[in-house]
Amino acid sequence: MRATTPTGVARTFGEDEIIVSKTDLRGRITYANDVFLRVSAYAEDEVLGQPHSLIRHPETPRGLFHLLWESIQGGDEIFAYINNLAKDGAHYWVLAHVTPTRDTRGTVVGYHSSRRSPAPAAVARVEHLYARMRAAEAGHRRAVDAAAASRAALEELLGGRPYDELVWELVAEGEA
Repeated sequence: MRATTPTGVARTFGEDEIIVSKTDLRGRITYANDVFLRVSAYAEDEVLGQPHSLIRHPETPRGLFHLLWESIQGGDEIFAYINNLAKDGAHYWVLAHVTPTRDTRGTVVGYHSSRRSPAPAAVARVEHLYARMRAAEAGHRRAVDAAAASRAALEELLGGRPYDELVWELVAEGEA
């Protein structure tokens, strides 16, 4: 598939809607619900078997994905604010909950993600944080080095507290 160019057009979805996708252990999409397909502007046959990074927006810091993959590959869940990129170049923010999927023996066999529409105030706060993470990525030619620099910037910006604490603080503010 060819790379999508961001248009700057923001897309939203309903507060009562949930975007759902499932992947195999390598992050290839095995399931996408109708909300995922509508919001991302992809047809089901265009996403199944493709890497979930198909919808990665270039403004979402590599360090955030480093944290996400470390968490789920370690068997943990993670909640994260993520800016996704639709096929038509529109972007849409989500509050993602990503968890390992286990078989009856407890072995991780894939990953499951449910995404809700985030509060605009939460997006505004993480946009500032993510801009600083992207700045830390600048100047690194290798993706792995950019991800490490971005992750280090995140940890410094959080002052030692876990990213999850920031997420739950923003969720609570959005519900107030």
